[in-house]
Amino acid sequence: MEEEKIALFKGKKIRRTLHNKEWWFVVEDVVLALIESNDSKQYVQRMKLRDPELDKGWVQIVHTLGVPTAGGAQHMNCANTEGIFRIIQSIPSPKAEPFKRWLAKVGYERIQEIENPELATKRTRMYFKLKGYPDSWIEMRMRGIVIREELTDEWQKRGAQNNRDYEILTAEISKATFGMTPGEYKKFKGLKRENLRDHMGDFELIFSMLGERATTEIHRNENSHGLPKLRSDAKAGGDIAAGARKQLEKRLGRPVVSRDNFLPLKKKRRLIK
Repeated sequence: MEEEKIALFKGKKIRRTLHNKEWWFVVEDVVLALIESNDSKQYVQRMKLRDPELDKGWVQIVHTLGVPTAGGAQHMNCANTEGIFRIIQSIPSPKAEPFKRWLAKVGYERIQEIENPELATKRTRMYFKLKGYPDSWIEMRMRGIVIREELTDEWQKRGAQNNRDYEILTAEISKATFGMTPGEYKKFKGLKRENLRDHMGDFELIFSMLGERATTEIHRNENSHGLPKLRSDAKAGGDIAAGARKQLEKRLGRPVVSRDNFLPLKKKRRLIK
């Protein structure tokens, strides 16, 4: 499990830990990877003096978390990806310049995507293409993204208030459609932090889309509002997809849900062990 505790950053090992379902990196390790000094604590203090805004927001960016080490768990200052990027911005080191340029490029691309959403779609397609997905799968996955966005827009307009509400509603559709929540589904496929739908086959994507599209139409048709009603609709939409799935499985003589996914071969072998 060592690869889950260590990340490589400019050839240096960066310790990390999972907190609230995202990676948090040891600030000291990141700073040491980008400066000439070996005294990261003193450097951080000078950095905060140079950057009052960073100093002011430090307690929001940096949390003390338990980090697995060779000598056991230790409490260390950690930041998530966004926080680490903010810290890097305040490091006037030649080693940090590539990251600053990359951040500027990402920011510019994001502005472009806001002004022209089609660019975001093109970049997503290219991402899947570079990952080796076939064109037919990419087209289906892109359509699924559109259907998902339409559904979440309806949820927002009809009373879903936060990400937790979205997770509950999504779980209702998935449980009804496939007999598993997204978390159970990921465990079934041997996934951890990967996006579940990026590892679905054609029929899995099709029935996911059917469940979500049916749910959207039920919301609109019945003018649903409030989490209890949205949750009931989500189950109804999932039940429709489940009915179609079961009919197909009966005709094919095999299940639609599969452990197959697009994990790299090396990682698959590790999971099998």
